Amino acid sequence: MQGGSVPANALDGGAQFPPIDAAPMAGSTDFSTSPASMDAMARLTSRQDASGEAASSRVEGFEASIHKIKEQVLPRLLERVDPEAAATLSKDELAEEFRPIIGEVLAELKITLNRREQFALEKVLVDELLGLGPLEELLNDPAITDIMVNGPDQTYIERKGKLEIANISFRDEEHLFQIAQRIVSKVGRRVDQTTPLADARLADGSRVNVIVPPLSLRGTAISIRKFSAKPITLDMMAKGGSMSEKMATALKIAGASRFNIVISGGTGSGKTTMLNALSKMIDPGERVLTIEDAAELRLQQPHWLPLETRPANLEGNGAISIRDLVVNALRMRPDRIILGEIRGAECFDMLAAMNTGHDGSMCTLHSNSPREALARMENMVMMSDIKVPKEAISRQIADSVDLIVQVKRLRDGSRRVTNITEVIGMEGAVIVTQELFKFEYIEETADGKIHGEYRAMGLRPYTLDKAKQFGFDQPFLEACL
Repeated sequence: MQGGSVPANALDGGAQFPPIDAAPMAGSTDFSTSPASMDAMARLTSRQDASGEAASSRVEGFEASIHKIKEQVLPRLLERVDPEAAATLSKDELAEEFRPIIGEVLAELKITLNRREQFALEKVLVDELLGLGPLEELLNDPAITDIMVNGPDQTYIERKGKLEIANISFRDEEHLFQIAQRIVSKVGRRVDQTTPLADARLADGSRVNVIVPPLSLRGTAISIRKFSAKPITLDMMAKGGSMSEKMATALKIAGASRFNIVISGGTGSGKTTMLNALSKMIDPGERVLTIEDAAELRLQQPHWLPLETRPANLEGNGAISIRDLVVNALRMRPDRIILGEIRGAECFDMLAAMNTGHDGSMCTLHSNSPREALARMENMVMMSDIKVPKEAISRQIADSVDLIVQVKRLRDGSRRVTNITEVIGMEGAVIVTQELFKFEYIEETADGKIHGEYRAMGLRPYTLDKAKQFGFDQPFLEACL
């Protein structure tokens, strides 16, 4: 062989190959040069650098000036008004009664207000005496779905699925605590240092949770989950993108054909809304009992009887649990039993109701997926004092539950039905399921919206025979394929 000079382009791989240093090394994980990676890392950095200080929702500007005047006027107003008599009037009547008295107080204090300021002052004073003070403004806003009060100086709201700070504040901790007591006392509950936790509801059915010091370290905390004044239907959910038209059809048939349905999901994912929507498919001639800790369900059926639990009294006696109500409900000749949420031993009684002649019963529970929902139901029965083998519990769940509807609140604030899963039966010691519908994530747009596709899995439903008894077998099959 003869030696010779090496061609210049051979050192960098020649024209056929790129330079060695331009290609990533085998096993290398350095993707920092890709645009997607750089964008993701920039978002992580901005999140890390964001201020961790607690935001305050102290009011400013026009609201702040009205707030200051209210603090001056309210004590003098209370001297001239009989609170018991005021409580018997409506808000409009009270405003009419207050108008001349407010004028007298303002004259005494030598405060001059224009018409807009006077109306605003009247409103906050009436809200303070008859309503829920600063919360009234948020409760009257239909765009707000959640209100979270973290002490007197900070209130957050959820609007269109996103959290933002609200421009309201309370005078002090005592003011906030009085409003919390006003809420819970209307439904026969109490909240104080001996019972620092309370579940309640507002007149419109909105769910309220109150926790007070010493458990809450920032002062009284109130969480309000508002419900839409206009009932939401499955068709409205389909049009809004929460599910596909085929999924809506399948769920309508499931509700009308008396499937036993479990709605699974996280906090604020829309379980109660889904349960309300499904309940619209119940035959008006059926007797329906609903059992909840705090009555939130708003069924449209004429023969509907809501039941509510009761906490223990000051001596620790007289508590009525969900399980007690489920056992009693079986003696009340129900066609369907609907549980707002199962958390413990009442799960066994609910399963017993489902497979002892009360087809079409429904309930909700907290879970991340349909498979986890089944595991949670097994655990809830095993945590109770009922001595039943695990295999017998699994078999009862497989025999009782027909459908699991998984709902989820995605990070862009949208609520979606991510899975509709059938429970088929047992294979050995394992509960067998099959997925009828699934939401598949595709991408997230630049403005943070999540895009995905609702897919029918193309499987023949195992519950087709149940739908056939009601004449819905053909449309159910077409929806699932």
